[in-house]
Amino acid sequence: MLRSKLIRLVGLIAGLVITTISQTAPALSDTDWPMHGNNAGETRFAPEAMINRANIQRLGLAWHFRFDRPRGVQATPIKVGDTLYVSGPWGVVYALNARDGSLRWQHDPEVPPRKAAISCCDVVNRGVAVEDGKVFVGTIDGRLQAIDAESGKLLWETLTVDTDQPYTITGAPRVAAGLVMIGNGGAEFGVRGYISAYDPSNGELKWRFYTVPGNPKAPADGQISDQPLKQLAQSTWTGEWWAQGGGGTVWDSMAWDPQSGLLYFGVGNGSPHDRDLRSPEGGDNLFLSSIIAVRAQTGEYVWHYQTTPGDSWDYTATQHIVLTDLEINGETRKALLQAPKNGFFYVLDRLTGELLSAKNYVPTSWASHIDKQTGRPVELAGVRYPAGQPALVTPSQIGGHNWQPMAYNPLTGLVYIPAMESTAFMMKAADFRHEPGRWNTGIQDHPMPTDAAALAQAKESFSGHLLAWDPVRQTAAWRTEQPGPWNGGVLTTGGKLVFQGQGGGGLHAYDAQTGKPLWQSDTWLDVLGGPISYTLDGEQYVAATAGFGSSMHLSASVLMPRQGMPVPGGVFVWKLDGKQPLPIPQSRPPAPALPSIDADNEDIQLGGQLYTRYCMVCHGAAAVAGAAIPDLRYSPYIQDQELFSLPLLEGILQKRGMPSFAGTLDHSTVEQIRSYIIHSAANVNGPNER
Repeated sequence: MLRSKLIRLVGLIAGLVITTISQTAPALSDTDWPMHGNNAGETRFAPEAMINRANIQRLGLAWHFRFDRPRGVQATPIKVGDTLYVSGPWGVVYALNARDGSLRWQHDPEVPPRKAAISCCDVVNRGVAVEDGKVFVGTIDGRLQAIDAESGKLLWETLTVDTDQPYTITGAPRVAAGLVMIGNGGAEFGVRGYISAYDPSNGELKWRFYTVPGNPKAPADGQISDQPLKQLAQSTWTGEWWAQGGGGTVWDSMAWDPQSGLLYFGVGNGSPHDRDLRSPEGGDNLFLSSIIAVRAQTGEYVWHYQTTPGDSWDYTATQHIVLTDLEINGETRKALLQAPKNGFFYVLDRLTGELLSAKNYVPTSWASHIDKQTGRPVELAGVRYPAGQPALVTPSQIGGHNWQPMAYNPLTGLVYIPAMESTAFMMKAADFRHEPGRWNTGIQDHPMPTDAAALAQAKESFSGHLLAWDPVRQTAAWRTEQPGPWNGGVLTTGGKLVFQGQGGGGLHAYDAQTGKPLWQSDTWLDVLGGPISYTLDGEQYVAATAGFGSSMHLSASVLMPRQGMPVPGGVFVWKLDGKQPLPIPQSRPPAPALPSIDADNEDIQLGGQLYTRYCMVCHGAAAVAGAAIPDLRYSPYIQDQELFSLPLLEGILQKRGMPSFAGTLDHSTVEQIRSYIIHSAANVNGPNER
């Protein structure tokens, strides 16, 4: 009797305590995703744990917003307050209610369509920066814009590039040390790279750092990079590299350390890709394929580390940079982590640039290892493809990891990499000549095969996987295979989850410790940009952009699994017990009957080479379009020889972004291209083709 009374008394006391705690505990604070990588160190770690391994199966779509125009989608959304800010194709910015996806405002930078012709990998935009009531975005045609975060009104814009050169901007700006930073792209077309810092209040240029030296006989640039270029870089170049631009564009990764005041950015490939063309007597060609640390406020050079000296393989170091502290050999080191395209995972001291460790995270055939003493790769014989000799290179130009962001979870100590394994032949282009405003890599064009057997073999040379990597031990913890080579950016959370989008459609969730698949949502649109997490009104949300397009779908769409026909992408947002239905794919209309062609195998082969050089970047390998760009196999233009020549030679579609190739092509070469397209249409077979 006494015992039962005591139990009831304890229960009453416990109930009172619980009631008191629930009444006095503060309401759960809303959390933002205020920066591109959620924090200055770009870890892409969200500490929220309301969505976790125990309840992940309850995750459902909360809302979906569709962009109002097609093309590739690569953006990471930004969430501040109760608004999501996200950029779509052509750099159009959308401000959305983070609760339900309703549109608050939309800003169109009105990029001239002709700029699509000099965009390496579609008219994509990887996101905006938000700071002090302003939204910053870079535009395809090289402008940096500041938009009022409340109204969407344009506050100011500044031109960051020489419009006479084929520069573009696809990367997201960053705000660091009270300045807004932006780089640019265009190395494949022949430009000289740099990064610039601007006053966020008015767009005034504060400093600029060029990544490759200019003409040594010309006056210096008058920028903060003059001294390091003269003292460190110039002697590593030979010939007249400046005549073809040199390359070295800063087109994506940045991170910064507020404690040390250092800004870190990755530098891209050379222009042309083949070092023998841009620097005939060799040399490391600084600062190509390098990580550079500068003082964020002034741009003053502090250190650099070159991942691929004398790069000839398009092994950019523009891939995601993560800053964190690691316990290495009993000592806490302020580390910088990167998995660039060359296939090696680097751990550097972020204060000094010292190499702490490096190990290949995917197979590499170009180098056996990284020498710890020199920090240089130990190259293997024959990989620099001597004249007339092809070299089988792993990773291919796609890289072991491309622009899709990786993430670091401090709870597991693992980095989650959207890794790829690919092999391809590289060979010097025969009779290369620089063509201003055209694709100028110096690499021989190899058309994608169109027959089923060769295509199946090509598909086997490309694969993707999500890789959990231990940066201290430099070993793989686990990996999960993907259905295609092009997998998306990564988010990891306090619920010990890893979210990753995939090419071919869908967002997937895995156990961060084991890699066990836990959940997936089939968007049927590619989810390639980085997912984010935020909380609002006591609920945790996961958001990601999705859409057809991006460089892999453009250049190798024939290898990609996909459903339906391309439509505008948008934003997908999930929460626990979300009930909204997912959109369904739209079926493609039947293909028209193919015309007959009067072409032999030589004409078709030459047409394939011309198509690969001039057309593939937009219309897809083997003429299989993956973005929301006309699939030429279905185009009425291929039905007639004269009709097909009108856009290419007379420029009748220039206002829609289709450039004229008059002066480059003629009627006979245009007909060879048309013959190749018809040949491809008759031969390529896939789940949704013809």
